[in-house]
Amino acid sequence: MPASKSAKDFFRPLAVGAPTPLTEIPFRPSRAIHFFDPSNEKMAAKIPTMVGTVDVLLGNLEDAVKADNKVAAREGLVRIAQATDGLGGDGPTQLWTRINSLDSPWALDDLTTLVPAIGDKLDVIMVPKVQGAEDIHYVDRLLAQLEAKAGLTRPILIHAILETARGVANVEEICGASPRMQGLSLGPADLAADRRMKTTRVGGGHPGYLVRQDPADGSPEAIAADRTTYQQDLWHYTIARMVDACATHGIYPYYGPFGDITDVVACEDQFRNAFLLGCVGTWSLHPKQIAIANRVFAPSAEDIAHARRVVAAMGDGTGAVMLDGKMEDDASLKQCLVMVELAEQLAAIDPELKAAYDGIED
Repeated sequence: MPASKSAKDFFRPLAVGAPTPLTEIPFRPSRAIHFFDPSNEKMAAKIPTMVGTVDVLLGNLEDAVKADNKVAAREGLVRIAQATDGLGGDGPTQLWTRINSLDSPWALDDLTTLVPAIGDKLDVIMVPKVQGAEDIHYVDRLLAQLEAKAGLTRPILIHAILETARGVANVEEICGASPRMQGLSLGPADLAADRRMKTTRVGGGHPGYLVRQDPADGSPEAIAADRTTYQQDLWHYTIARMVDACATHGIYPYYGPFGDITDVVACEDQFRNAFLLGCVGTWSLHPKQIAIANRVFAPSAEDIAHARRVVAAMGDGTGAVMLDGKMEDDASLKQCLVMVELAEQLAAIDPELKAAYDGIED
C-alpha cells in the first residue's frame, strides 16, 4: 500500500451484508472515557444514573478484571447495555468496551459474545497492547463478519491503546490500518514496563525526571549551591507523536489514565497538557476525574469569545488584522475555527457550557 494513501482508500466490505464503511470518522465529544468493571454489582448499579453526565462509559474487560471474573464481566456488560436507556448508539452517552488483549484466551469470546448481543449499542471497541497493523486487521475482519451475521447496519469502531514500544514505533501504520479506526490512547503503565522505564507511576510526571538551573558561574561553590529544578513530562514525546499520527489519518488522540486519584491538582495539570497538545479527551478512573476532564477538555468561555472575534474580523481568511495589539492571520483563523467548532459540539450536549458560551460577549 503506498504510504501516501490511508487504508480508507483501499477499503472494501469484508463480509457480505456488512455495514457500509464510513468515509470519515465522525467526531463525538468524548472528554472523559469513564472505566467501570461490569462484574462489580456496586459499579453496575450506578451506570444508569451516570448516563448523560459523562461522554463515554467504558465496560472494562481487561487487566483490572481478575481472571476468574472475566466471564462475569462480559455477561455483566451485556446486561447493562441491554437494560440502560440512553447508553450507546444514538444516546447521550457513548458505550465503549476494552476487550482483553488479542493474545489472551478471552479476546475472541469477548467479540463473539458482545457484537451479536449488543452490537447495535456498542460504539467503540478499545483494543489493548496493539503492536502493529496486523492486530487491527484481525479485529476489523472479525467485526465485519460478526456484524454481517448479526444484521447490524452501523459499523463498530476500533480504538487502539499505545502501550508497547513496538506499538509506538508502528503508530502511523496502526492509525491507517482500517477505516474503523476511531483513535488512540496512551497506556503509560504498560508502556513504561515495556520500555524498561524506571518509574512505577501510572501517568503523570516523575520528580527524578528534571532539568536543573545552570550555576551562576563555574566555581565549585556555585555548582554546589542550591539551584532550582524543573520537573519534566515523561510522556511528552509519545503524546506528540500519537497526536501527529492521529491528525494525519483523521482520527482522535486521547490521554490515558492518571493513577493518583487523590492528587486532583496534578491530574488537572496533566489533562490540560494533553488538551493543549491536541488530545480530545482522557480516561477517568474515578468519578471525581470526570468533572476535571469535562472542565479541562472544553475551551474556556474567554477563549471562545476571542476566537469568535478573530473569525468575525478575518472575513474571507486572507490578510492579517490587529486585535488587542496582536497580529491575527490565516493561521490564527484556522486555530480559532477549531476552537469554535469544538465549542458548538460541546454546547449541543452540555447545557452549562452552552450557557457559558452564549452568555459571554464577543
